[in-house]
Amino acid sequence: MKIILYLFTGIVILLALMAVIGALLPRKHTATRSAVFRQSPAMLYAVAADFAAQPSWYSGASAVEMLPPRDGLVCYRATSKHGAITFLVLENDPGKKLVTKIADESLPFGGTWTYEFLPAPEGGCVRITEDGEVKNPLFRFLGRFVFGYNATLETYLRDLGEKFGEDVTPQP
Repeated sequence: MKIILYLFTGIVILLALMAVIGALLPRKHTATRSAVFRQSPAMLYAVAADFAAQPSWYSGASAVEMLPPRDGLVCYRATSKHGAITFLVLENDPGKKLVTKIADESLPFGGTWTYEFLPAPEGGCVRITEDGEVKNPLFRFLGRFVFGYNATLETYLRDLGEKFGEDVTPQP
């Protein structure tokens, strides 16, 4: 019985320590990753902007449902193994730039993703910048020290490369 009590106490102390460290971390962060492809910026943009088709190539989306526009903005709900998140498209400059925002303020995190489609010597480059906010201190700890702020960006870029049969290496 003492072992169970010690184990339980240790877990509680560990979670409390993680929450305290998380509370000391900034709520907002910026992460950027880019990759070069053998595709034109226009082709890369066309795939990225086709939200409904994401589940066919992006491992971070198992389903995407296009929703009615909100305040004139494109709106969609992406479902992953972690649940569903509703996004708004804040900016859409075909072939050049796409900005999406998490539309659900009740989530413990939020922010925007800015996709830039740039020319590169042998094709195009996609640069993604996440301007995120993590409200929950425990999630801040996990995001900073366990998962990393770049993991989702890197997965997206690698999956985009696989869509075109390319092996890309995301860079800072």
